[in-house]
Amino acid sequence: MQEFAFHVLDLAVQRGVTYADVRVVERRSEHLAVKNNCPERIASTEEIGFGVRVLAGGAWGFAASSELTAEGAAVAVERALTIARASAQLQSEPVVLPPRPGEAGSYASDLAQDPFAVPLETRLNLLLTCAEAMQRRKAVRVAQAHMNLFREHKWFVSSEGSRLEQTVVECGGGVAATAVGEEGLFQRRSFANQAQAGYEYIAELDLPTQAERCADEAEALLAAPVCPTDTCTVILGSSMLALQVHESCGHPAELDRVLGSEASFAGTSFLTLDRLGLLQYGSPLVTIVADATLPRGLGTFGWDDEGTPAEWFPIIERGLFVNYLTSRETAWWLAHHYHHTTPRPPLPFSNGTMRADGWGHLPLIRMTNISLEPGDWTLADLLAATDNGLFLDTPKSWSLDDRRLNFHFGVEVAYEIRHGRLGRLLRDASYTDVTPRFWNSCDAVCNADHWQLWGLPSCAKGEPVQIAHVSHGAAPARFRGVQVRGAG
Repeated sequence: MQEFAFHVLDLAVQRGVTYADVRVVERRSEHLAVKNNCPERIASTEEIGFGVRVLAGGAWGFAASSELTAEGAAVAVERALTIARASAQLQSEPVVLPPRPGEAGSYASDLAQDPFAVPLETRLNLLLTCAEAMQRRKAVRVAQAHMNLFREHKWFVSSEGSRLEQTVVECGGGVAATAVGEEGLFQRRSFANQAQAGYEYIAELDLPTQAERCADEAEALLAAPVCPTDTCTVILGSSMLALQVHESCGHPAELDRVLGSEASFAGTSFLTLDRLGLLQYGSPLVTIVADATLPRGLGTFGWDDEGTPAEWFPIIERGLFVNYLTSRETAWWLAHHYHHTTPRPPLPFSNGTMRADGWGHLPLIRMTNISLEPGDWTLADLLAATDNGLFLDTPKSWSLDDRRLNFHFGVEVAYEIRHGRLGRLLRDASYTDVTPRFWNSCDAVCNADHWQLWGLPSCAKGEPVQIAHVSHGAAPARFRGVQVRGAG
């Protein structure tokens, strides 16, 4: 495959382009799902293709094909050049791609057991066992379990001399129990996670135990009172914080949103250029980092899809907004076109966050592993230090405006906190706030013993839409003066 990639690259370079890169991508995925003791879905997909990106006349051109032949290569290169030339006639200013030395190397996921080598019957029986465990609760009418396997083998070469090979393997699964009560009342409890790991990760998830817990809690929620509407102190569990970080920290920091490239589909961002280095995004306890080197993260790799090495860097540092997620092109633009008065001006090179969904798409600025750094509290001490409030966990619904400023999240489960202890179980809770106000209200974060990494394999962005796999780590944290609502 690398030999073919070099063939495509040679064709592009011979046409006199300023820059070119080629990705050949081979993917395999399997999705298993059961519902009420019956297989609901058994899907397996395999694909291979290549994409060629060229910079010519100051504009980008991109084309892709599943025809890995000399003819397919020639057609794709010609199409990419045609698009670049057409784009150059419409652009207000030429693209500047700062040169960087190419790299050679390889990256592979660390795994003990190839998930695709585990017999289908073994995996399916595990899910059926989970469904059976949930259905032992009389009120559980719908018992669901699923498992995802994913492998991507990618070759990348560029006119700067890059020669990279990467193999990523992911594995994960989950369960969901829906309990039905009187007058059509229903409640759902679920658990799911996914990581860059082998089949050993499935054993670590202990899905049968999670199934029993979810069934118990779904049934208990039927008898729980509706969460009262109030403005109060809340402690968010780590799975809820993972989504909070994703939606209100990761997406707003994508520089293409700020510059308007995403405005027509996924929205823009309230993190406008004048706020870089100046906006007090959160309290001094809030540090949000991007880390593409994090073990088991779905956003972990050796190099992004521009050949930039994986990095760790802060986005929010002790509450201060300090970095965007950038590409090579946007990082240079930001450093040279925007006049900063901040003590730390932006760097003119990418922080390695350009990724494409497979071989058929252009790379976009995407989140890697975006996480809230742990604090100093134990959860027991944090609860004890909270006289009255609510503990909220597990995403149920989410809604944000197109600038990621105002948000409203529903949660599957809520508990009263009274006099430093967890009290009554409550149902149908949600909370709403404005992003900077919310993060500035954070006055405690639990320590690394409570920090957990959550994989989100379905982050959508772009038009046509691209799906990215990302992860977010967090430990429970406390926020003051949050508006909480109860349905009904």
